[in-house]
Amino acid sequence: MADEIKYEYKTVRAVRGTNSLMISKMQKDGWELMEQTQGTLRSTLDFRRPKKPQPWLLIGALAAVPVILAVVIGIATALSGGGEKKDQSDKPAAAASEKPSATPTPTAAESTATEMITPQNNPEFAALLKADSCDDANLDFATKHAGQTVAFDGSIVNMAPHGDYDTRYDFLLGPGDKGPNTTVGPAFKYEDVNILGLKLAGKKIPATVSAGDKFHFVAEVGEFKTDQCLLLLDPVSTEVR
Repeated sequence: MADEIKYEYKTVRAVRGTNSLMISKMQKDGWELMEQTQGTLRSTLDFRRPKKPQPWLLIGALAAVPVILAVVIGIATALSGGGEKKDQSDKPAAAASEKPSATPTPTAAESTATEMITPQNNPEFAALLKADSCDDANLDFATKHAGQTVAFDGSIVNMAPHGDYDTRYDFLLGPGDKGPNTTVGPAFKYEDVNILGLKLAGKKIPATVSAGDKFHFVAEVGEFKTDQCLLLLDPVSTEVR
């Protein structure tokens, strides 16, 4: 039938305890929950929403804009070319003899990029540690600081074997000391890591770790998986506290 509603479908996986947050977030974007399957560490949520018709006329009009701009810019460049050459010829000869500094001073942005991010020196990170795990602040932070190093006091919320291995795990981490009872802050995740890969440090290094253990985590920022509300990290060091 011509009037039959056509749907698009999406399946997301949410960390245990964040189902309602994920459902609410998806519903705000027009998705309808179809089915929910509860797993040990994650839940599988199936959604659908009506497909929107493609605005072909608008797309065609927008596609023409770059062509028009290119023509206008080309004409403007041609008209101003002569003036630019004249201005360049009028510059004093002394300016041509100036040499750049051999050791340029790094910009503020370059200095910040190499600095370890902590709640004490970065207000954005301090606010993130108190935000919801599905908040847009997670994606903003991961996009802006991917590849940089963060450090924070936290605990293991959960750990589960990765795939068929019994020596490699997926670690769910949270800020603070509440372990499995953590309800505030991002859902940090170490994916497919063994105990040695945690790079344990401190006065008393344990042979193994478990949910509830408290550490000072230093890690490299990875991507934020919006469909699971997980902010991926790569361990740099894990100090017992």
